[in-house]
Parts: sequence; C-alpha cells; structure tokens
Amino acid sequence: MKILVLNGSPRKGNTVTAIQAFAEGAKAKNEIEVVDTYKLNVSPCMGCGACECHKGCVAKDDSNQIVDKLVAADVIVFATPVYWWGMTAQMKLVIDKCYCRGMQLKNKKVGVIVVGGSPVDNEQYRLIRGQFSCISEYLGWDILFHKDYYASAKGDLAGNADALKELRAVGESI
Repeated sequence: MKILVLNGSPRKGNTVTAIQAFAEGAKAKNEIEVVDTYKLNVSPCMGCGACECHKGCVAKDDSNQIVDKLVAADVIVFATPVYWWGMTAQMKLVIDKCYCRGMQLKNKKVGVIVVGGSPVDNEQYRLIRGQFSCISEYLGWDILFHKDYYASAKGDLAGNADALKELRAVGESI
C-alpha cells in the first residue's frame, strides 16, 4: 500500500522520531512517503468556492500537489506535535485545502500520531482527537490508530523504548 505521512513538525525532534519508528515498522510491506508540511507553500483556504469541491484549488501554490498525494494514498498518517492545544498550523493548512477535493478523500484509512509536552491525559490530546474524529465521521475515514505521546524535551521519545516499540508494531500491522 501507499502510505503518505504528513509531518506537521517544523523541528527535528520527537514527532520525527515517532514517524521514523512507525516507518521502520511499515516499510517491509508498504511504500512510504513523508511530506514535511512546513516545507510546503500552502496558502490559507479562502472559502471562495472556485474549486467547486472537486476541481482543485485555484491558488498558485502547493495545494493541489499535496491534495493529489492525499487522494493517491491508500493510508494517510497525520503526525503532529501539539501547538497551543491543537495540531500545528502547517498541518491545519493542508487539511483545510482538502476542502477542494474532499469527496475524493472519502473512505480513506488514516492514522494519527500526536506528541505533546504534557501528560497524555491532558485536554490538548482530547481536542485533537475530537477534531480528527469529526473529520473522519464526515469523510467516512477508517481511523486505524490514534497514538498520543508525552515528550516535553527534545529526545524524550527516542528514550522511550515502549513508545518506539509500539509505533513499530503499528507500522507492521498495516
């Protein structure tokens, strides 16, 4: 299967560590591409309606290119650190641009990896889980996994053998 991992982190820290562990587990049976959302030139959705929800975005940026990749993927993994009780702005920009071809993203298999600087029982994880749950319900997505991790300092996740083992196992299961 083609797995597209959207990396919402602009840093080379715990979220990237999580992605690498997941990819290590998944690489034997799947084709994996990681896209760093912070490297994309994606303008905010203007709600102009010119895309008519199927033609694609009229913006002259990377919007259509990344949405094409999302449409072509068999599995989409959203990996984001927590920024102010939510996903990163870079990740949200990409998700907002899915409006232009949302119906072509129906019934996708998805996974979510969230890394935050508070223990996983903190409200921030529930808010992100709720947002992905709403999107999934609307588009008929099958959430294969949703994993939350606490890692407050750079390198914390790399030192968490149980978390890395779990992420590799999740990757292997796909």
